[in-house]
This record gives sequence, C-alpha cells and structure tokens, in this order.
Amino acid sequence: MKNLKNKIFVLMLLVLPFQLSLSQDQEKIKGKWLGTLELPSLELRIVFNVSENEDGSLKTTLDSPDQNAYGIPVDSTIFDNPNIRFVVQSANGFYDGKFEQDSIVGTWTQGGSLPLNLKRTETVEVPKRPQEPKPPYLYNEEEVSYPNKKASLTLAGTFTYPKEGDSFPAVILISGSGPQNRNEELLGHKPFLVLADYLTKNGIAVLRFDDRGIGESTGDFLSATTKDFASDVMAGIQYLKLRKEVNKDKIGLIGHSEGGLIAPFAAVESPDVNFIVLMAGPGMTGKEILKLQTALILRANDYGEEKIERDVNVISKMYEILVNEKDTSAAKEKLKEEFDKNYMELSEEEKKEIGDRDAFFNQQVNVLLSPWFRFFLEYDPYPTLTKVRVPVLAINGEKDLQVPPGENLALIEKALKESGNKNYKVVELPGLNHLFQQAKTGSPMEYSKIEETMSPVVLEMITGWIKETIK
Repeated sequence: MKNLKNKIFVLMLLVLPFQLSLSQDQEKIKGKWLGTLELPSLELRIVFNVSENEDGSLKTTLDSPDQNAYGIPVDSTIFDNPNIRFVVQSANGFYDGKFEQDSIVGTWTQGGSLPLNLKRTETVEVPKRPQEPKPPYLYNEEEVSYPNKKASLTLAGTFTYPKEGDSFPAVILISGSGPQNRNEELLGHKPFLVLADYLTKNGIAVLRFDDRGIGESTGDFLSATTKDFASDVMAGIQYLKLRKEVNKDKIGLIGHSEGGLIAPFAAVESPDVNFIVLMAGPGMTGKEILKLQTALILRANDYGEEKIERDVNVISKMYEILVNEKDTSAAKEKLKEEFDKNYMELSEEEKKEIGDRDAFFNQQVNVLLSPWFRFFLEYDPYPTLTKVRVPVLAINGEKDLQVPPGENLALIEKALKESGNKNYKVVELPGLNHLFQQAKTGSPMEYSKIEETMSPVVLEMITGWIKETIK
C-alpha cells in the first residue's frame, strides 16, 4: 500500500507541472485577437474572442464587425503552444496560426486559403454609421407578414408610414443579389433602413422585407431565381392594397442592383405598379455585366492587364459552358476540365491562395450551378424594359464597378425610348459607387470603410422624383 501511495505521489508530481504549464498557456491566448482578411475585392476585419469554459477548456467566438456579425460559434479551439487552430463549421472554415507573444501569424482557409495575422486588442472599433436612424422614430413602424400564395411561403418585413394623414403613396424596396434581409444589410451598412427612414419622414409609406428563406421569411432562397423573387414583390403589392393607409393608385417599386431587374419585370406583370426607381439596375445580361465587373474591380485593385485579360477569358469560357450545357452533371464535368486546365497555369502563390484544389472547386461550382446564377447569366432585361409604360427613374453612380453606368444606363434609356415611354429620367451621379456612397475608386474594398451609407443627393433625388411623379 505504501508503494502504491508513493507511485501516485510521484505521478502527481509529474502531472502537476504539465497542468500548470497548460493553464499558463491558456492565459496567454485568452482575449480578443483582431486581423484583416484581404479578399480580392474586399477587406474584412475578423475577431476571435478566446475565453475559458467552467471546466478550464478554451472556448472561442468569431466576430466580423464589418458585416455586423457577432458571436459566431467556433466549434473547436486547439492550442498546443505555439500552434493554434480555430474551426468554424458554420462557415466551412478554419484558422491555423502560430502564437508569438501578442500576435498570431496564420492562415484562414475556407475553400481557398488567405493570410490572416492577428494582433491582441482590448477593443474593436464599431464602424461609424451616422445616417443610421435610431428609435423612437417620428413615424409609425409595424412588423408585418403576408403570403406569397403562388410559392406557398410567407414573407416578413417592416411597414413604415407617417403618423398624420392617410392615403399615402407607398413603395416596396427590392434588394440586390445574394441573401438579403429587409435592411439590405451588408458590410456594416443598412441602406434600406436609411432609405426607408428618409422616404417615410417625407410622407411616403415603405414596405421592406426579408428575402425568402432569410430572416423571418419562409421558403428556400437557394433554389429561387430572379423570376421567383419578382413573385415575392407582387405578393407585397397585394399586401399594400389591403392597407387602409395606402393610396392604391400610387404604389411603386424601388429596386437596387438585381432589384433593378426585378422591378421592371413586376411592373410589366402587375397593373398595380404605378412607377419604378432603378438604382444601379442592369441593362444587359448577367454574363456581360460580370465580365465587365471582373475587369473593373481587378483594375481598381491594381492588378496587371495580363492577369485581368486571363481572368476575364477564364470566366467567359465558364459562363459559356453554363449557358450552353443544360445538363447539370455534364456542365460540372466541363467546368472541372476548364478549372484544371487553368489551375496548371497559375503561379505557386496563386495555388497557395486557392488551398485545397478540390474543395475550392466544389465551393465555386455549387454557386455557378445554382438555379439563380444560371438564370442571372442568361436573363436579358432589355426586352422587358421595352414593355415598361409606367414612369421610371434610373440612376447609377459614376464609380459603380459592379453595374457599370455607361453601358447599362445607355441600354436602359434605349429600351425605354423603344417602349414609347414618355415619362422617364436617366441620371449618372458623379463620385458615387454601387451603394451610392461618395467614393474614391468605387472598389468594393471601400464599402465598409466609408461612413456614409447613402448619399443625401440620392435620397433627395428619389424622394423628389416620386413626389413630382405622383402629384
């Protein structure tokens, strides 16, 4: 018995220094760790918040302050000094780094891999958004929901209207591409909250809603196309017609980016649409816009002309496959052949950025083969625009690199002339980007860094035009 006690005591002496070392290591890594992820056309601040569970194990959450996303669970935190790994299953990503006193040097992997070096920090500055309204508001605000019977889903949104008076003109705000909530929230900005606030304070009722499958709206976003989103807008029109506060003869649509594709479609389909505003609305097919967009954004971020030409050629070939090959399996095989061929021509640095070759391809191809993307590539808004008879305001920023103003506004104006529409206005606004912020280059890299959410010039122009049009 005495020998057994001695053995246990010796074992404890061996274990205790290890436990003490582990505890000291955990103290070193605890805290806030801030870094900036530099994407090809975007910069995002990333924060890992490391603390301890009650049992002494490490726990971590992830913040992306520029996307207004906080407290994302990190499923696994592994620290074997100096190596640290954070696994974020919800993002299909992980971070690997080496701890060096008050810094961690490492890589974020999410399909491809990108350098992400972290620094210890006490606080993380919240983006300044001076235009964002705060309650209590000077108007009525209601959380609402209504059905899209055709699609068997329910849409949820916010309806705002002035406190005094009745029979108000009303608009529905239609968001751009990608899953968007009712505020069209992106990179710390809430453009539709700012726009709705300004319009409502100026006597115009506003309905803004979560995309199907997003926020509190039901349905499946990933299987929907632009045409499906138009049916959601028409469900909103039917809802507004039931509101006693709304003048049924003064209902309009304001569409931003892809919303500028949807608004004309809905205006042609529904006799209840009385006017539309196109904010950076496309006038050409998606495949043509995306080729222009790719070249402009790469050029704004100082990529060489040789790389720009190469990348545009690559995506052009892939888009042709998607347009011409309707069979999904065959299209995937052809896209893989094209990807493998181009992969071999990449530099070692570019291959390193891609990371796991197959994982990167699978991540990309899931987007390319989605119903929405294939529809967007082929859909030509021009024929629809030639059928629009209601008043139209089409505006775009001079520095918009996502929907280039010169080519798209020209086509929109040409189509409206062809339609015989006598009441339209087409304006290119100097100095503004795709989000209608005052910008230096127009690159998406600037979006989150600019404090302004939407230029007052745009807010005043839209409001003034609507009032003039419906008087």
